[in-house]
Amino acid sequence: MIKRGEFAVLILMVGMLMGTTVLAQELLPGTRIWGNFQMDAQYYQSDTLIGAPEVPEKILMNAFANINAEFRGFTVGMRYESYQNPLLGFDSRFRGSGIPYRFASYTQDNLEVTLGNFYEQYGNGMVLRSYVEPNLGLDNSFDGIRLLYRPAGGVTLRTLIGQQRFYWDKGPGIVRGGDAEIHLNQAFGRLSEIQNQWIVGLSGVSKYQRDLDPIFILPENVAAFAGRLNFTRGGLNINSEYAWKANDPSADNNFIYRHGEALMVSSSYSFTGFGLLLSAKRIDNMGFRSNRNATVNDLHINYLPAMTRQHLYSLTGMYPYATQPTGEIGALAELTFRLPRESLLGGPFGTTITINSSIANSIDKQPISDTIAIGQPGTDGYTSRFFALGDEKYFQDFNIEVSRRFSRNLRGTFTYMNLFYNQNVIEGYLDKENVKAHIFVADMTLRLERRRSLRWEVQHLSTAQDNGNWAMLLLEYNISPNWFFAVSDQYNYGNDDSDRQLHYYTINMGYNKNANRFALGWGRQREGIICIGGVCRVVPASTGFTLSVTSSF
Repeated sequence: MIKRGEFAVLILMVGMLMGTTVLAQELLPGTRIWGNFQMDAQYYQSDTLIGAPEVPEKILMNAFANINAEFRGFTVGMRYESYQNPLLGFDSRFRGSGIPYRFASYTQDNLEVTLGNFYEQYGNGMVLRSYVEPNLGLDNSFDGIRLLYRPAGGVTLRTLIGQQRFYWDKGPGIVRGGDAEIHLNQAFGRLSEIQNQWIVGLSGVSKYQRDLDPIFILPENVAAFAGRLNFTRGGLNINSEYAWKANDPSADNNFIYRHGEALMVSSSYSFTGFGLLLSAKRIDNMGFRSNRNATVNDLHINYLPAMTRQHLYSLTGMYPYATQPTGEIGALAELTFRLPRESLLGGPFGTTITINSSIANSIDKQPISDTIAIGQPGTDGYTSRFFALGDEKYFQDFNIEVSRRFSRNLRGTFTYMNLFYNQNVIEGYLDKENVKAHIFVADMTLRLERRRSLRWEVQHLSTAQDNGNWAMLLLEYNISPNWFFAVSDQYNYGNDDSDRQLHYYTINMGYNKNANRFALGWGRQREGIICIGGVCRVVPASTGFTLSVTSSF
């Protein structure tokens, strides 16, 4: 909710926006006004068969609108949010309406100053990244001051200080950060003509939080540092970053005093018809929040990406991977190549094949002399050899995707996925079996006359663990550019409990007009988790009607 001191600022900013809008329409045609709106609402119906919780309100809604204005280097903006009440799966502390995001910024002589709320990322985000993801209910924006200065060509300096958003309030910790990045080829004239391109960066971040713990002596200031190097030559790109964090006892690591560190290396090489991606990372005790007692997705200062393929289909995405900040070693390899047209295997229109595999494993942890068990509170917890693997596998997948056009009007994508998924680690259970699954997907699109098309998906997931086998069928009819209609069914026919061998039907339709989109649907939502970039939230089971409206200007 908006506090009294912030209300005056809000009124001033609204006035500035309105005034700027008037000037844009009447006096200052160079002014730019832009923004967007999104509303997601659901009417919930009782459905005890799938374990859907009762919703007393019957209708829940999430909505927000961004409004921004810019004139001659001066920008103001704000976001209004309303949760009446939050949709199932979103934290109930979002309940209510208000303006949690407002800012003003200007740029002059290569100096950019931002006051109020802002998002920022240093390097790959391993020591600092703030961002918003409405579908996850995640917003860790800063409220404070940010400066960005470009003193010379190829040199960028950043600094910030602020507190992070915590639903309708702010977290107790204060975050301070600085980052320097130099594009060597731009900064030094004698390097400007060479093909090798080099970018180096250095980041430093610290947080302050008072120690009020009655048992432990906790560090009130915790620092983290990162260095990165990016090399590019033609189709070759190599990106690497190493991060180190001082001891930071917290709920994430069970209040041990061990330092944290992370290393990420990613390389890619591509030319016409060929692409290769190789990535690896090691994470050890790198949870970093502005409140040491925070859990789930609250008050993260940094971001630890998952090196796994981001799947688009419902069954290949049924068991997504969530990054484990307490320790993991991961790797990913992806090869994409195109078989040429009119070849034996490429066919008349060519064929694209993508082969992808990733793995995430525990790191080696050895108890130290003052530790009864690994991770005992009040100790350093453990030692760990940097490149040594632990005994537990968290996740592994192998994917083959083939995309081919069979004729001018018919194209298809076919996917096979082999999956290993450690439910106990990723979802926090104690007694679940590891899921081993085979997943097949066929996605076909037939282009029809008068800008119409018909698309259908056939999917199958085979496993002897968790809820057993699933089959899925989707049929979608599009009338471009305005209408779409879709029906689908996910059928859990392999569930060991015959009473839970259920169909999850959905019916959807949508209308697009310029920058506006309306979607209406009805159906069942199975219980599960949704992940975006290795950050996840739980999605409860539900049945009912959904309405989604998005617009931008």
